[in-house]
Amino acid sequence: MKLKRRDFLLFLGAGAATVALGTYLIQQKKGILRGVGFQPIKGPMPLETQDIPLAQQIADFSKYEVADDLVLPEGYTYDIVGVWGEKIRDSRFGYNNDYLSFIETDKDEGYLTINFEYISAIPWFQTFEKVIGKKLPLAEIKATLEKGEKRGINAFALPSEQAELKAKIQLVCEEALIDQGIGVISIRKNAEGKWERTNSAADRRITGISGLKDGRYLDVSGPGVFVFRKQTGQGYVDKLGAKIIGTFGNCAGGTTPWGTVLSAEENFQNQVPEPVYADGTSFDPSEHRFVIGDGELYGQGNVLGLAGNKYGWIVEIDPANPNDYGIKHTWLGRYRHEAVGVRAEAGKPLAFYSGCDRRGGHLYKFVSTGKVQDPKDKANSNLLRYGMLYAAQFNPDGTGKWIPLKPSTLVNPVLPSNLVGRLLPLPKRPEGGIYKAKSDAEIAKFKQKFKTLGDLYTGTPEEKQGAILIDAHFAANAAGATCTARPEDTEIASDGSLYISFTSGTPGGDGAPDKRIFKGPKGETPWEYGWIMHLIENENQPDALTFQWKMLAVGGEPVSGGAGFSNPDNIVFDNNQNVWMVTDMSTGKMNNPKDKERIGIFGNNSIWFIPTNDDNAGNAYLFGMGPMECETTGLFFTQDQQTLFLSVQHPGEKYGIRQNYNAETRKFSMHATDGEKFTQTRNIPIGSNWPGKAANDPPKPAVVAIRRSDSQPIG
Repeated sequence: MKLKRRDFLLFLGAGAATVALGTYLIQQKKGILRGVGFQPIKGPMPLETQDIPLAQQIADFSKYEVADDLVLPEGYTYDIVGVWGEKIRDSRFGYNNDYLSFIETDKDEGYLTINFEYISAIPWFQTFEKVIGKKLPLAEIKATLEKGEKRGINAFALPSEQAELKAKIQLVCEEALIDQGIGVISIRKNAEGKWERTNSAADRRITGISGLKDGRYLDVSGPGVFVFRKQTGQGYVDKLGAKIIGTFGNCAGGTTPWGTVLSAEENFQNQVPEPVYADGTSFDPSEHRFVIGDGELYGQGNVLGLAGNKYGWIVEIDPANPNDYGIKHTWLGRYRHEAVGVRAEAGKPLAFYSGCDRRGGHLYKFVSTGKVQDPKDKANSNLLRYGMLYAAQFNPDGTGKWIPLKPSTLVNPVLPSNLVGRLLPLPKRPEGGIYKAKSDAEIAKFKQKFKTLGDLYTGTPEEKQGAILIDAHFAANAAGATCTARPEDTEIASDGSLYISFTSGTPGGDGAPDKRIFKGPKGETPWEYGWIMHLIENENQPDALTFQWKMLAVGGEPVSGGAGFSNPDNIVFDNNQNVWMVTDMSTGKMNNPKDKERIGIFGNNSIWFIPTNDDNAGNAYLFGMGPMECETTGLFFTQDQQTLFLSVQHPGEKYGIRQNYNAETRKFSMHATDGEKFTQTRNIPIGSNWPGKAANDPPKPAVVAIRRSDSQPIG
């Protein structure tokens, strides 16, 4: 889709219109377009930006070859910076690397901080022994559980006579949690232009079990501490007080102007119980049993007795401090965090934006009580200890407001009839946990019973505030925050405005988006393919309580008004305020011709470039395609824009190791840009051998550095 130039520049903010064209005025060298510094690669479907005659489109796209590699434009290459299993001091490079942050300490040198999100069970089981050099008792555990436990086991409560089984389960869970968390490595660019590790004293891992055996507990700030310090409560208490064992589910993140990195704990609910009681204490570990199967490894916190209320936070670390193993800031709320947008301006309160990546999740803003003096002063981290968390309420007319999540806030949930899936999870009282409201009548009864958020939580004022933050998603539902379409990135532009990528508008078992806000180009609901939203605070102030928003529906097929990609995820601005974006299509849907939502036609996950100036402003150009079954994520530019760091996550997630270069042919129903239908024959590798690429190599997540062969800036 070619977006209207006027609308797109409005969407990006007024500053984009005055960006100097500089090196982007490259004109027609080997077909390179004005405003686009590379020849876009060929994807699986015809795009309007390719300017291919209609008669030629069907001929050119009737056959398509999918590659098990990171495919880039001519003149570009990539180098492996780090790969699963490599040594990082007393630990290793973890699995499923996601968010990346590069903090430069000198020219071509600095600290690369990496999130490690989760375990992809199929390739992890297949390759662990070969890659890590340890044998896991997977078969023994499965055989034991198949005899009695249909859906998992409460390993935490196993009796002494089953100590051997418990020890085997604990070994597997510890190794899986070691492969999650955060890593810091020091790197520099050598004379050949490649990035290499320098193995400084600051290199380290913060894993899912940090503190369990090594004393490297994570710290914590904010009102959640009042709940964590309870020795007894309605639910489970781990007796560790303000000490926290590890971090896991680390997905997207953010980087502060003062040189710290923020890591977002996302799908923690896969490993520990998410629901809590009215006093903020956790459900018992038995509520999330250990489950292992061919493609499953869940409940990793069960055997260790991890308290669920200590996961689902934002973790801050200073990469330059080798003794910093992270602090969880509870004022930022506990939910399935995805990304952090940081707005720090001298003389104003600090504002942090983050989204909850679930169907029906919310957009949040934290505003500090104190004000920023110097945006580059590391003392700004202390501003995260005091403030208020807000959740966004979007109005159909393009306005909105921020709802404070505090005890005095009125209970006023969104009506299920306004949601695509008519499902709104709310705090369940007095039992604790949640219940799923499906009718407007249930909401009316809920409002009669509970008047304020304080009525839903118990304890001292400080404990109530802590419990609300611990239960932030469900408290926000009760307060009337807008249910959204999986917000996966929150980026602050140079003018202070906010950009949010919403990945998917389909409802699910966790909830659903508001159909008044999240709809397709012609008002369609559900709209699976995603949006990007532009949000401007009232008077452009970080502590404003009202805002304006504008949405562009950019995902989908060109014939349906889309740009040729699906499920936008991370976005980043380059030095010229152009937009770079990666996609997050579900592994099971990629290259699947039977997917009812037609996600399969879009091929592998990909990297896109959207210029913001010149005649091509607003067009989407395909810059890269990822290996088989992977997610491309974690985009981060060096200051000189000569390197684009990228995470390639979970190659081979569905089929595991590609055996003997196995591939199969599938037929896809496709459209030319004018809507004419044709059949595409697509050759698809089954599994992955990336990054080694030799026959039968194990697929391994890795971080790469993308660069131009002529050492010029990327773009």
